[in-house]
Amino acid sequence: MIKNYISQHIEAVYHLAENCSEEVQAIADEIINCFQSGGKLLICGNGGSAADAQHIATEVVCRFTRNRMALPAIALTCDTSLLTAIPNDFGYDVVFERQVEALGNSGDILLAISTSGSSASVVKAAAKAKELHMKVIGMTGMPGSQLECRSDICFSSHVDVTSITQEVHQLVYHMVCDLVEQEFAE
Repeated sequence: MIKNYISQHIEAVYHLAENCSEEVQAIADEIINCFQSGGKLLICGNGGSAADAQHIATEVVCRFTRNRMALPAIALTCDTSLLTAIPNDFGYDVVFERQVEALGNSGDILLAISTSGSSASVVKAAAKAKELHMKVIGMTGMPGSQLECRSDICFSSHVDVTSITQEVHQLVYHMVCDLVEQEFAE
């Protein structure tokens, strides 16, 4: 089991290395352009992807590996009052959509993470972001998902194992953070 898991991980990382450099660069370029234009990055996801949203926001606001100015990123997964009130009053499917409506502006980016690509709360947030003329960057497992259809750029791991997709997503967003940070480093 251990060797099989590691083999699947290696295959996924090999696919990333061989096929996704331009896509990763395009994601970083969109985020750089957003920040240079005065926009902000909103990030959402459920479960492990919610933790990833918080991780990404921390790397962007605080720093990744270099000192630089703080950059505006908000994880929509952190405010427990909102995360309980919105589902109570409107249903869980709109928990991120409502926050995008309140916080998002034209020129901002929504980074929407769903390993299945079909999480209703994430897909609805992406649709709302498009309504607001925001850019949507999706991160999914397999290509062809609902989230991909609502994204300007969508990184798909090409893996249908959630944990391996999450590991590949982490590699991608760390590379993106590094590329963005190079642009704003002191």
